[in-house]
Amino acid sequence: MKEFVVYTALRIVLFLASFGIVVGVMALFSDGSYNLFWAVVLGFLISGVGSFFILDRQRRAFAERVETRAARASAAFEERRSREDVD
Repeated sequence: MKEFVVYTALRIVLFLASFGIVVGVMALFSDGSYNLFWAVVLGFLISGVGSFFILDRQRRAFAERVETRAARASAAFEERRSREDVD
């Protein structure tokens, strides 16, 4: 669970930083006015690409945690199923 919270929080921070930079650049080059829709879209795109490279370690830790939990659940299910077969 900790890996999920860390990864999600870092994704949100990365989006907010990207969004802030995009809004700043748009406001700087367009006399203080900007289109909020395009700022959000560009913020999502930039943070998505950035997170692929920047948050690789956190994403791998989260994926390993999920894989471990799935393997444990699968093993427990198989063990319960084999007990049913014996009876």
